[in-house]
Amino acid sequence: MKKSFKILLDLLLLLALVLAPLYLSAYNLSLLGRFLAMAILSLGLCMVWGWGGILSLGLAPGDMPDFMMWSGLDHIPGWWTIFRHPSLAFAGIFLVPTVAAAGLAWLVFNRRVSGVYFALITQALALAFATLLISQQAYTGGFNGLTDFGTLLGHSIVDPGFQRAMYWITLAALVAAFLFCQWISQSNFGKILLAIRDGESRIRFLGYNPATYKTLAFAIGGTFAGVSGALYILHVGVISPAMVGVVPSIEMVIAVAVGGRASFTGVVLGTLLVNFGKDLISSAFPELWQFGMGLMFILVVTALPQGLAGLPELWAGFRPRFRKRTMQEIADQPN
Repeated sequence: MKKSFKILLDLLLLLALVLAPLYLSAYNLSLLGRFLAMAILSLGLCMVWGWGGILSLGLAPGDMPDFMMWSGLDHIPGWWTIFRHPSLAFAGIFLVPTVAAAGLAWLVFNRRVSGVYFALITQALALAFATLLISQQAYTGGFNGLTDFGTLLGHSIVDPGFQRAMYWITLAALVAAFLFCQWISQSNFGKILLAIRDGESRIRFLGYNPATYKTLAFAIGGTFAGVSGALYILHVGVISPAMVGVVPSIEMVIAVAVGGRASFTGVVLGTLLVNFGKDLISSAFPELWQFGMGLMFILVVTALPQGLAGLPELWAGFRPRFRKRTMQEIADQPN
């Protein structure tokens, strides 16, 4: 994709998102805000998978809550008190997933685990984490999860004004994440990460330690996952184990694959397309949307291996062949 065309596409996408409150209904704007939050996670997955070649299926996120009282607790557990302090909770959004991702990546990559084995490890961890949340009813709400989010810093999260403000905050966070990814991709770190994806053994032979670069990339993905999850919760007002298990992981991979795993613009478009498609299909045909997701993934793998981002290149390669064939047919026609 030519650089000028890519810049134009980025600006058009940004303009469409900035003007979205003018032409979308309140419901669709709320959906768009959720999906923009998920697009931040997609950018992290693009950095981890598309640039680092690491397929991860587990990037995730006064009064007592009702579920604690139902479970027989008479006081809030000590580790919950951190959420009484907004500054500590805000810092935790960045630090907890970043440190967890970096720790896991360092342990795994230094043992040269990669490819499908790493994907299976992260998928198993996602499943184990969801199972842990379900089993700890008294502390996590079990199957229902945390459902009583009402306010943030004294503001009601269901207030239309708050929801509109959250849309702008989410869009700003997405733009910041996008620009950060662009900067990383043009740095020496990004070039080495891309080289590791294409030939890890060669990079190791040149004296670089791939584990260090892959660990940092995975930590960046963890940070994006934390920010994405925090923003998403403020849009929907609930978080449950079903949102951090196997199915959401697969859906995020499909969204990134549809957009083009190595294209930052592509993964944003892919995330919006897949999730809006999911909402439309599941509303009209609740029993068919999973088949639709599977069909979309099969189509991308077989016909568009580079996703939406590969369409311009595919067309550029198809057009000369079409022109040559057409002129040959004209030459073969009898006079």
